[in-house]
Amino acid sequence: MSTLSAIDIKSVALRTIGLEAEAIASLQNMVNDDFEHAVKAIYEMKGRLVISGIGKSALIAQKLVATLNSTGTPAVFLHAADAIHGDLGMVQQDDVVMIISKSGESPEIKVLVPLVRNFGNTLIGMVGNTASFLARQSGIVLNTTVSQEACPNNLAPTSSTTAQLVMGDAIAVTLMELRGFTSEDFARFHPGGTLGKKLYLRVSDLYVNNEKPQVSPAASLKEVIVEISKKRLGTTAVTDENKRLLGIITDGDLRRMLEKNIPLNSVTAKEIMTVNPKTITADALAVEALDRLRKFDISQLVVVSAEMEYHGFVHLHDLIREGLI
Repeated sequence: MSTLSAIDIKSVALRTIGLEAEAIASLQNMVNDDFEHAVKAIYEMKGRLVISGIGKSALIAQKLVATLNSTGTPAVFLHAADAIHGDLGMVQQDDVVMIISKSGESPEIKVLVPLVRNFGNTLIGMVGNTASFLARQSGIVLNTTVSQEACPNNLAPTSSTTAQLVMGDAIAVTLMELRGFTSEDFARFHPGGTLGKKLYLRVSDLYVNNEKPQVSPAASLKEVIVEISKKRLGTTAVTDENKRLLGIITDGDLRRMLEKNIPLNSVTAKEIMTVNPKTITADALAVEALDRLRKFDISQLVVVSAEMEYHGFVHLHDLIREGLI
């Protein structure tokens, strides 16, 4: 057993990264006609892409299924061992089947492949050995051969699974381009996640849940304090008779006013307010509101229409609650 002092930790890590980088770079020579045929077969299929594998390749298959489903290509995972014990029934007539394997010679793969061929489905083999059983039996072969695993014993799947992962991503991204998959499409498939919220959640979804503090320009200091305290946002808008925004008054404005030693009984909202406050429209994305809050180092924005009609406030806490921070 090697001792910690005998190992150059950084060198081992860099060697691993270098070997896996070489494996990825070599894939550029393997994007050939078969790759194009595979993408076209998946793009034109009327069913789903069923992806199978065993061991570490099965884990890569699951990741690829997740990526494809989230980017507009229907896909399901079928474990090779489970397939030959009853789960093969999930393969339908219009499905395309992809089997991922480094060796292409696993016992489960050798049983599964003839069954898929008997069904008549298009079979794509993503394989690290183009002379293997899987490669010979596949209608389309995606070559993910690597010269060496990053494992010092050249045994543990490292470079090979990295190559499989990147080849799968290349397929997924190519399909996205073919489908014209947009950020709005992405949001439809990720409505509950942070990524999706950044693409679809708007200010209008947030500010309506907040109080709407407002006073007139002629409001007294007492009225201002009561409104700020009652609505619990630490601020109030100052609006005219047509609800157009004139300015805002914050807790900080009140403290600064008190420091000036001016008569309090005659102070009006117009004299305290900050004009030209930072605003945002209701149809703006919530992530845009977050960017403005960060840019100006403030905790709330006034929500207004294009004509500066006052609608309410969106607060930093609203964005935190939605998980955007």
